[in-house]
Amino acid sequence: MSTIASPLPLDVLDVPSSEIAPSLNAHQGRAKAPADDRPAAPVLGRATQSSKMNWASTIVFSLFHIGAIAALFFFSWKALFLSILLYGMAINMGIGMGYHRLLTHRGYRTPRWVEYMLTTFACLALEGGPMFWVATHRVHHQITDKPGDPHTPHEGGWWAHIGWIMMGDALGHETVLLARYAPDLAKDKFHRVITRFHYVPLLVVAALLYWVAGVPGVLWGIFLRVTIGLHATWLVNSATHMWGSKRFPTRDDSRNNWWVALLTGGEGWHNNHHAHPVSARHGLVWYEIDVNYYGIWLLQKLGLARDVKIAQFDKHDPKPAGAA
Repeated sequence: MSTIASPLPLDVLDVPSSEIAPSLNAHQGRAKAPADDRPAAPVLGRATQSSKMNWASTIVFSLFHIGAIAALFFFSWKALFLSILLYGMAINMGIGMGYHRLLTHRGYRTPRWVEYMLTTFACLALEGGPMFWVATHRVHHQITDKPGDPHTPHEGGWWAHIGWIMMGDALGHETVLLARYAPDLAKDKFHRVITRFHYVPLLVVAALLYWVAGVPGVLWGIFLRVTIGLHATWLVNSATHMWGSKRFPTRDDSRNNWWVALLTGGEGWHNNHHAHPVSARHGLVWYEIDVNYYGIWLLQKLGLARDVKIAQFDKHDPKPAGAA
């Protein structure tokens, strides 16, 4: 087990800050591209992304919400059990343990096959491929609650929750562009391919659910389960920057929110996370339930996780990592 004393995300980006900063800090249009053949990156945030509708995302998410409502009229115990199982695989193991704490922040290390398994589970959440998710989250960390942050409540709670997904540039399949913010993943063929075809695991599981549990299995295990998982993750972007408590005096509005933590397996201890982003553990005291960290702890005990980083701080004078 390792301890940490320095913040992310620049360390994990593995590119010079002089190259990244202009792309992240520009306030309008597209940032000037570095002197290479990569495309210029669009500046994120409501000021530059709210002028056009992302119809693909809007239509897909609307259909999923309709399917979620329909699921309530097709209940079965088998469908309920399968949806709970898949929620844990997608949101806890996939998004929390995989996309967030492993791929984005490298709070611990695993064998390659475990990393790929967690990544595949994350694709079941319908939150995009690994390069898209990681790139967006790294941008968020570098300029949290400032112009260019993809989803800050400073631009409205609705925007932070879902508006940023429904508007602006569709970047989910732009692996060349996303490589600017996720160069470590861009070096890995698996992550490049699954970023472009991140919906395939969900289609495969949908077919299996239909075979095992019929229409109720699909409605509960895909439509209702995905919709609840999406809103749970989006609440981290919105609610935990609006409501809750602050243990650490961070320069952003991140909050520790217990009910978001319960929905997401520990991602709601967001002020802890922004103060110590590399830490694989977000719940830093005994009563802060952190199911996703418990999963990482179990992997470590099984010999499948190493270099697990845990935040160290003075409980009487808590400060963010790197603060004097």
